[in-house]
Amino acid sequence: MSDSARIVIIGGGVGGASVAYHLTQLGERDVVVLERDELTSGSTFHSAGLVGQLRADPTLTRMNQYSVELYRTLDAGWTECGGIKLASTPERMAEIRRQIGWARTFGLPLEEISVAEAVELFPLMDPEGVVGAAYLPTDGQIDPSQLCYALAARAREGGATIRTGTRVLGIDVVNGRVTGVRTDQGDIACEIVVNCGGMFAAEIGRMAGVRVPIVPMSHQYVVTDAFHDHTGLPTLRDPDLLVYYRQEVQGLVMGGYERTCAPWTAGPNAYDSVPADFNGRLLPEDWPRLEEIFDNSRTRVPAMADIGIRKLINGPEAFTPDNEFCLGETEVAGFFVAAGFCAHGIAGAGGIGKVMAEWIVEGEPSMDLWHMDVRRFGRHYRSPSYTLKRAVENYETYYDIRYPGHERSAGRPLRVSPAYAWHAAHGAVFGEKSGWERVNYYATNDDGGGERPAGWAGRLWSPAIGAEHRATRTTAGLFDESSFAKIEVTGAGAAQLLEWVCDNRVAREVGAITYTQALNRRGGIECDFTVTRRGEQEFLIVTGTAFGSHDLGWLRKQAAHNGSTVRIADVTGQYACFALWGPRARDIVKELTPDPMDFPFMSSREITVGDVPVLALRVTFVGEHGWELYCSSEYGLALWQALWRAGEPYGLVAGGYKAIDSLRLEKGYRVWGADIGPETTPYEAGLGFCVKPDKDFLGRDALDPAPERRLRCVTLSDPTAVALGNEPVRLDGRVVTRVTSGGYGYTARESIAYAYLPAETGAEVEIEVEGAWVPGTVVKTPLVP
Repeated sequence: MSDSARIVIIGGGVGGASVAYHLTQLGERDVVVLERDELTSGSTFHSAGLVGQLRADPTLTRMNQYSVELYRTLDAGWTECGGIKLASTPERMAEIRRQIGWARTFGLPLEEISVAEAVELFPLMDPEGVVGAAYLPTDGQIDPSQLCYALAARAREGGATIRTGTRVLGIDVVNGRVTGVRTDQGDIACEIVVNCGGMFAAEIGRMAGVRVPIVPMSHQYVVTDAFHDHTGLPTLRDPDLLVYYRQEVQGLVMGGYERTCAPWTAGPNAYDSVPADFNGRLLPEDWPRLEEIFDNSRTRVPAMADIGIRKLINGPEAFTPDNEFCLGETEVAGFFVAAGFCAHGIAGAGGIGKVMAEWIVEGEPSMDLWHMDVRRFGRHYRSPSYTLKRAVENYETYYDIRYPGHERSAGRPLRVSPAYAWHAAHGAVFGEKSGWERVNYYATNDDGGGERPAGWAGRLWSPAIGAEHRATRTTAGLFDESSFAKIEVTGAGAAQLLEWVCDNRVAREVGAITYTQALNRRGGIECDFTVTRRGEQEFLIVTGTAFGSHDLGWLRKQAAHNGSTVRIADVTGQYACFALWGPRARDIVKELTPDPMDFPFMSSREITVGDVPVLALRVTFVGEHGWELYCSSEYGLALWQALWRAGEPYGLVAGGYKAIDSLRLEKGYRVWGADIGPETTPYEAGLGFCVKPDKDFLGRDALDPAPERRLRCVTLSDPTAVALGNEPVRLDGRVVTRVTSGGYGYTARESIAYAYLPAETGAEVEIEVEGAWVPGTVVKTPLVP
């Protein structure tokens, strides 16, 4: 075996084979795939083989669409039989109609069909209790093993080498960068390692000192005896009954996601370890655990009660805590991950290989992959027990309807603000993000006012959101933003590094605050944050709660590329942050500080508030006068209580993140990961005022100051019809884009949505909200003064 290669891929399943093939498509020839046993001997060989394309995440949908395009060209048993999704409840039908709207934005021919039409396509089903269905003719099924071998053959044709029977024993890391792989057949020096280990990925990650948060879960399905003479049956999913079916010759494959799952573990507290000899094997049959699914299957396909079962397949599948893939480069340079496929890796394998190859060769993927980026998992996911709790909850609720504002409960509370107990005692309804408990709203602020939004937007809605919104506009609102991620960049060269990374000028006078983006080489927005200069070589970056690990990784990557030795540290937990905004904010603070509060917008000052030393930032995300007040965490509760006591006589209201979102929509403030991201440029997003083209920064040369599309604000004619994201937008009778984010503005009294539209768009568009096309008007922001 060669003792060197540029790229080593660990894992000979469908993921590893796809990555290898797509690397050769980009011109890589020095690629070696290492498989401990034979190809497909992990999870691939026992996968059910369903290929569904539409997902809630736009990027994953596009990846799955690419997979289908690729599978059509392979000799791998691809059957484009179509797919049906049934609704056995009105709530599920509402979900399906939303998904039909999403599909229009991708050009997917998903259509609503009648119950009778569903029976005609899948005659084995009993329509009793079915209220509706959707059909996607381009979905299908494929033989997973044939798919893997077909991709491997193409990889070999492109120059890749595949070594089976080769077990990886260790991964060498020097100065934070991977340098080689040790195997039982010899060592291989390399520049890049790609962990495509499936259920073994966590174990492989540990070899490089990297945590890959996956849990192998026992997933079962049955293969029936032959009992029908139909051909070309579509796949059938009935999520209300937790079951799926596909044709297997003249029988069926039936499986599902039970409410009492079984994590497959081995070793004391090693929740993600797999026995060393588990190659090409299955787990023992567990019929009692399948009982719920099997009973449900007979409801929809009555023949299941009488036909014979040829075999029960019980195989471990690697699940992540949020049911999204683990992709991308880790904190160890050159060490990539493509794992955690959560039982839909067959559908995504083609797209996974494509984006991973781009990421490796070009330094970044061509799509916005934050929802799948391994960096999204914070340090708390280093805990096997926390990872297990989340993975179990995710599996057991796999088919649940996810209403806006749906919150998971496993592993909570974990990360809390110093004022957490105060919030709980005052009626806070908490949400969770990146492990943080955050106030969504206070039930005690429910004044019974406001008109409930129609449909999905009104499911988990509270009048308290509007009350908190209105109080912030008219008096003052106090918000706990301690979860906001905070990053310090310090040391000689800090200013130089940030000037290169940021499109705006950040190395200004001490005390200055700059709102800026960090761009990729294509000009896309990789990060969106504020930078406060606290000293000549000391900067504080504040970014969104969920984006800290992403932005930290991006900054460190750019520092490494530039040879910078600055210190880049996550200091989120060291500081509490409370935002005080509104017309009476100045009156409230004046009660508590001897320091003048007349410093200008986008500047900062060290002050005292009550007995607490505070860094006051004159910024806003709601469009009202006020400050973000930062203090060392041990002072947090004292600061919150002081602000509350001082504000009560002025009508101060404590508010949550739901009100913040409504307030920012009216002002036109963008949210990274929704309105803006790696596939959008500042000029497209209406953030051209941040761009300083007279300085050199990453991505500058790719920017076009006159883009063909721009992010626009749309107000809907029906204020109760609220778009939430991904709804199709129609211009002159043709779907041209989708909603990036939306909600209700309680001051403007408008339903507000944002979407990228042609730069010369007229004033009138239509947005499909839950099956109905609602007229909308393109308007300028802010919607309120």
